[in-house]
Amino acid sequence: MDWRSLDEQYIISTYKRLPIAIAKGSGNYLYDTEGKSYLDLFTGLAVNVLGHSHPKIVQALREQGEQFLHISNVFLNQPAIRLAQRLVERTIPGKVFFSNSGAEATEAAIKLIHKWTKAQGAGREGIVVLRNSFHGRTLGAVRLTRQPNVYQDFPQPTFPVFELEVEDAAGLRALCQEAKPAAVLMEPVLGSGGVIPLSDDFLREVEAICREEGMLLCMDEIQTGMGRTGKLFAYQHAGVTPDLILFAKGVGGGLPLGGLIAGTQLMDLFKPGDHGSTFAPSPLSAALGNAVMDELLNPSFDAQLQEVIQYLWNGLESLRERLPQQLQALRGKGMMVGIPLTATPEEASRLQQNLLDEGILVDVTQKTVVRLLPPLTLTTKDVDFFLAVFSRQLKALSSEEE
Repeated sequence: MDWRSLDEQYIISTYKRLPIAIAKGSGNYLYDTEGKSYLDLFTGLAVNVLGHSHPKIVQALREQGEQFLHISNVFLNQPAIRLAQRLVERTIPGKVFFSNSGAEATEAAIKLIHKWTKAQGAGREGIVVLRNSFHGRTLGAVRLTRQPNVYQDFPQPTFPVFELEVEDAAGLRALCQEAKPAAVLMEPVLGSGGVIPLSDDFLREVEAICREEGMLLCMDEIQTGMGRTGKLFAYQHAGVTPDLILFAKGVGGGLPLGGLIAGTQLMDLFKPGDHGSTFAPSPLSAALGNAVMDELLNPSFDAQLQEVIQYLWNGLESLRERLPQQLQALRGKGMMVGIPLTATPEEASRLQQNLLDEGILVDVTQKTVVRLLPPLTLTTKDVDFFLAVFSRQLKALSSEEE
């Protein structure tokens, strides 16, 4: 069956698709309709943190599916209550609001920050975001996203947004002299912006400025959360304490789930009717979220994760030393890697296709940055396979350039 032609005929084209139709997933691999296997270093954009068809995910899916799939928010949702408790106990004192996605988490954050400005903000208004950041595609989230190809000329809400350069703490201080922003919202590692990690020093200085100025410190952990960087949430590497944490992607074990963790000064601002969702939190998604947490909080799982993270970065650094012309830098943290190529966008796209042909799925962001978002179940054998193929393809690309 010609799935590509049917896709083009019946589905609106908002994504540039790779030319394969997936039939199943198992472990760290996907399989297409022809039976070919692919090492998945894409994981549905950081969603499948435990790979595909993980036994504990499948078990939770079966057990919760046999009980009920949806009950609405007028009833107590036991899987969601348990997941919220675990998230709060391992982050900041507060409460959780669940959504269906990361963009919805951003929308909820905008509304909650607005309510805080009216209740306690002392005349503050607006949100500081980083240049080239990404916070979602709905109209409110697009207002915060600092990528012209994303926000284009769509209508935008009128609340103030202030753009700050990465690592520019002095710029934030100057901005606070000119205006009175209510909050700072940052990705600890800019994902779509090119996999650019913020330094611990910068995060700590931003926290200090927020405390001095009476602003909210908000962390967008939608892509960086759920163990992606080697800790449950990336901000924890710097030892800062956010007032608001946004999460999504990996939290639902492959099903739609997102939300925010609101600290003590925010957690009781939403009242019944202020915000909501028909489907969030899905009991099924929350049940899978608890299965994900079971694994992430398992000391043996964490030990294995840290070992493979080190193995991956050591291998990449060794490759960079051998191929300095092709790989001049490595960026990221944990299982979130950005590899800027000394290549044109067309060459980067061709490299992605060549890797696909050899059975490896990677993403390319910012046109020339290979982005790796592996499952946290990645093995050293998987790393060796990737590095061997990647090295060969980089050399081939270099030969083409010459």
